[in-house]
Amino acid sequence: MKIFSWVTKDTNIDFLKPRKWTYTASILLILASFYLMFFHGFNYGIDFSGGVLMEIKSENKINVEEIRQKLAVLDLDELTLQSVGEEGNELSIRAQADNANEESQRIAVVKIKEILGNGYEYRRVESVGPQVGDELKRAGIISSLIAILAICAYVWFRFEWQFALGALLGLFHDIIITVGCLSLFDFDISLTTVAAILTLAGYSVNDTVVNYDRIRENLRKYKKMSQYDLINKSVNDIFSRTILTGLTTLCAAIALFAFGGDALRSFSFVILFGVIIGTYSSIYISCVFLNVFDLRKTQENRERQENANPFGNA
Repeated sequence: MKIFSWVTKDTNIDFLKPRKWTYTASILLILASFYLMFFHGFNYGIDFSGGVLMEIKSENKINVEEIRQKLAVLDLDELTLQSVGEEGNELSIRAQADNANEESQRIAVVKIKEILGNGYEYRRVESVGPQVGDELKRAGIISSLIAILAICAYVWFRFEWQFALGALLGLFHDIIITVGCLSLFDFDISLTTVAAILTLAGYSVNDTVVNYDRIRENLRKYKKMSQYDLINKSVNDIFSRTILTGLTTLCAAIALFAFGGDALRSFSFVILFGVIIGTYSSIYISCVFLNVFDLRKTQENRERQENANPFGNA
């Protein structure tokens, strides 16, 4: 297609030139994300907050206020009713039992079904106690930190420490801004969302590693080229690959966000936004950041060590 023909051509973009502007924009976005996380908070899903989550469907349009009045007789905390879909015949019920223990949650489910009767299809029924929710939240945080540290350890082992530091900055940049957006738009934070964030981390680092491979290759190939020009050339060399990979992934993410339904809304948003922010950070954070260091000297020291040790790092 001619509309994408420019992508396959060799580009000569000066990616390092606007680095002051991109650094400023990224810092502002990170500060805004921290503000949202600490002062706006998160909309924790049933996995983390505990409580009852039910999704019902009727053949006719559901009167939300009528359902609210029926359920008002129950001793429920934080009762939230939300219409699902465009036809208005689906409803999400989210509540917290008064005693907040697992037995109370199960009793609440039974009572809600008794009040609503058999005129509804119960498409989804979940009940999670607060203790289990706290354990899942803790497990989600720990698993995310372990995954991030493992990724950083791999990049550190594969490249020099400067590359690992750049990858780490890009990774935290993507995760913090994405989590800030989840807070801003009140998306549910659940185990599915954690899985999406880890997927985003893998995608972001994959893009970064591909760029780093080309930079390291060009360091060996172009001995006299300035580091500024070498980083620009390396990113331009695989820019078409970066854009095409991002576009194909973006198409799948858009379809998932548009047609995946409310159950996958937060997951698909993280993937969709993550593709965009991950592509940006792999160039303007991870790669551009390398210009702070003297990569040529580090490469020469590495080659000198490899020549002294014919077995390399083995």
